[in-house]
Amino acid sequence: MHGGHYSAFNIRIILVLTLGSLTYGYAFSVISNTFGQPGFLQYFSLADNASYTNKIEGSISGLFSAGGILGALTVGYMCDKHGRKITMNTAALICIIGGALQAGSINVAMLLVARFITGCGIGMMVVLIPIFQAEISPPSSRGLLVGQHGAWIVFGYAIASWVGVGTFHSSDLSFQWRFPLALQCVFPLGLFCCSPWVPESPRWLLMQGRHAESWDIISRLHVDGSIVDTNKVSYAQKEFHQMVKQVEMDSHAWIAGGGARQMYSKASYRKRMMIGFFTQYSAQATGAMVVSNYMVNLYNDLGFDGGLVLILGALYVTVATMANFLASFVMDFIGRVRLLIIGMIGCMITLGLECAMEAEYMGTNNRVGNSLGVFFIFCFIFFYAGGIDATSYVYCSEIFPTHIRSHGMAFSMIGTFLSTVVFLEAGPTALFTIRWYYYVMFICLTAVHVTILWRYFPETKGLSLEEINMRFGDEVAVHFPKAGDDSSRNFESNTPESTEGI
Repeated sequence: MHGGHYSAFNIRIILVLTLGSLTYGYAFSVISNTFGQPGFLQYFSLADNASYTNKIEGSISGLFSAGGILGALTVGYMCDKHGRKITMNTAALICIIGGALQAGSINVAMLLVARFITGCGIGMMVVLIPIFQAEISPPSSRGLLVGQHGAWIVFGYAIASWVGVGTFHSSDLSFQWRFPLALQCVFPLGLFCCSPWVPESPRWLLMQGRHAESWDIISRLHVDGSIVDTNKVSYAQKEFHQMVKQVEMDSHAWIAGGGARQMYSKASYRKRMMIGFFTQYSAQATGAMVVSNYMVNLYNDLGFDGGLVLILGALYVTVATMANFLASFVMDFIGRVRLLIIGMIGCMITLGLECAMEAEYMGTNNRVGNSLGVFFIFCFIFFYAGGIDATSYVYCSEIFPTHIRSHGMAFSMIGTFLSTVVFLEAGPTALFTIRWYYYVMFICLTAVHVTILWRYFPETKGLSLEEINMRFGDEVAVHFPKAGDDSSRNFESNTPESTEGI
């Protein structure tokens, strides 16, 4: 495992970028709590017709995911053409507009359109942020740093949940649901305002031939201020040398191989695309999004209602937040694939136990059985958040080479949005008609997916983004232990300026 020399500059960028993660998490989760607000149900006449309510809730969730697909399809092109930073600001503006329209919705049609627009923005954001973080993180700490994306997404869930708890007790029925929806605008606005302090991705700059700008950023990522640490300077030189050589080699191979069609015609790239898509799809196939979005229904089936349901939902995502932060700290030691497998097995077992509780005690007043049902829901989210959530974003952001990373990550996230469109659109009707049997499908799917992950997914922990190529059978221009050989000569030829000014 390579050393990880990150600086305060590096941490600052990561934390600013997590505002994009918060944007996604809050926007995704806020609607779940909104479905439980009396003011929302009354305003849109959803309180008395269960069948109509299920259709509208399914459409709201489905259009949000459909917007996410469009955003993910768009962001790959924008990232490569205009850079990570401009794309990030564009996504932030779209999220602000969508959030404002939701808060001001005067009818169901306007709310549906607004959710679609917001979906486009967060679809761009959820692809872009982990790419950006991965491209500025050292190999041995990439799990910790990129893992913040998943952790802060779930922190956004927690904020949305606790805001929902607070507004539930408001006597102003309009404030109950409009304020939480309006709060969606705060995080993307903060990201947009802080963007002047975020540099462009050094790897994207190299692809544009802007070596001097790239080196200036790389050196600052490893060295604090004016303090010169010879080891850290040497590490930055080695990393930059490897990046330059890999970009040169990949660019030549990209042109010679016919360009973009290689993403699907070249076996190693095709394998990466399939693994990325499958990672995100299998994460959703655990049933996590269905459990999260229709948690109100789940708790109602177990005999809980009113404000207690919103409190349980808030506690649920608070546990998820803590588990995600735990995952970000351990994945550099345990490994990405092993952590994914542990998480999926845990989800499969706990969801099975939850189904057993629903089958036995649903609709009864059995305090112990219903309480165990709640307990297993919390166990489920611990395994999902601690093993799958942050880990899936890290893994997908690092398995692609630089020149197709944005397209690869976008394709991976389409796996998320397509899955959620299907699972969430069917959710209200399925839970209303077949109830807990719907979760049995997720248990069976996860059992199959664990086998596939164990058999076919290569481990990436501790490797630089460039060295991960060898795990897929592609050539690595310079292996990291050799990147510093004849370091003075390599540095002179591959870095635009000397280290004296670092």
